[in-house]
Amino acid sequence: MLNTILDEPLSGWLRSKDTEGKIDSHIVLSSRIRLARNFKGLVFTNRNNMEGLEKVDTMMRGVLGALKDADGHEYSNISLNKLSDVEREILVEKHLMSPQMSQNLPHRSLVVSDDASVAIMVNEEDHIRIQAMEAGLQLQKAYEHAIKIDDAIEGKYDYAFSERYGYLTACPTNVGTGMRASVMLHLPALAMTGRLARVVRNIIQLGYSVRGLYGEGSQGLGNIYQISNQVTMGISEEDTIDQLQKVLEKLVQEEVKARETIKTGDFEGFEDKVWRAYGTLQYARRLSGEEALSLLSDVQLGRDLGVLPTGNTDMFNELVVTTRPNFLSKYAGKEQMTAPERDSYRAKVVRDRLERN
Repeated sequence: MLNTILDEPLSGWLRSKDTEGKIDSHIVLSSRIRLARNFKGLVFTNRNNMEGLEKVDTMMRGVLGALKDADGHEYSNISLNKLSDVEREILVEKHLMSPQMSQNLPHRSLVVSDDASVAIMVNEEDHIRIQAMEAGLQLQKAYEHAIKIDDAIEGKYDYAFSERYGYLTACPTNVGTGMRASVMLHLPALAMTGRLARVVRNIIQLGYSVRGLYGEGSQGLGNIYQISNQVTMGISEEDTIDQLQKVLEKLVQEEVKARETIKTGDFEGFEDKVWRAYGTLQYARRLSGEEALSLLSDVQLGRDLGVLPTGNTDMFNELVVTTRPNFLSKYAGKEQMTAPERDSYRAKVVRDRLERN
């Protein structure tokens, strides 16, 4: 299972066909529900000793059967200290764990399902962080899956919970439901028409977080952004999802309007931009990671608006992962690569993928 996760750019859940034909399917790339949980009677991870950290890890190794009973998937426990630096970073690039989890610290592990739709970080900031992911805008489906996993674990071990405050977490901003609902969106038209900054500002004023491709502190590479709730206390999980869903639907409408503006404006100029991007990707001999994502974003928008043939609908998602530095190194079978070597190989991978499309 580990080799499949590390070697394949797209996890099984991201190839879902449930979103085909939906207007937002090319805008909302994925949905995720994350639940922060700690076990009753055990010190939080950041204050725990080796014995306590090992106990948490051992406890999670004992729930694999219960998780399978909950959703029918096979689960594996991956010890992160047995992976190379590059392999840990690939798990970050595939959004299966946070950048903080890539640090080589003892008794950290990742419990993951066979299709990678569920990934549980063990001994990160909290004892466990349950993540359930779905393709497209499917927050409710992701939530229902996360709750199945949550219930399966709680059926074996009690959580740290307060009748007054809710689930107790290492960071006060997660106390309450302990839930972060988030979506990943591709917003190239808003960026191209100069409307993105205003829209992002409005979303932040509503109390939501807007982050880049890899979460907090990262850039919106390839015009990809993550939107998530910030409030976890005084509001139920269902209301959190409902409110975020409404915000996202309006955001999708704004991106659709921006795409219509492009169609009715200087469309030839847009076509020129798209074909130049496609030509660069098709013939470049070196591509940096940032340049590759920027050009791929233009090409994907060109496909969405009919300038380029549709082709394989998974290509954009696939190349977003494949062109990342650590996945690229493993793909090349050469974990130590110089920047020029990596840029050359990235260009080759993109050329080959476009040729197959």
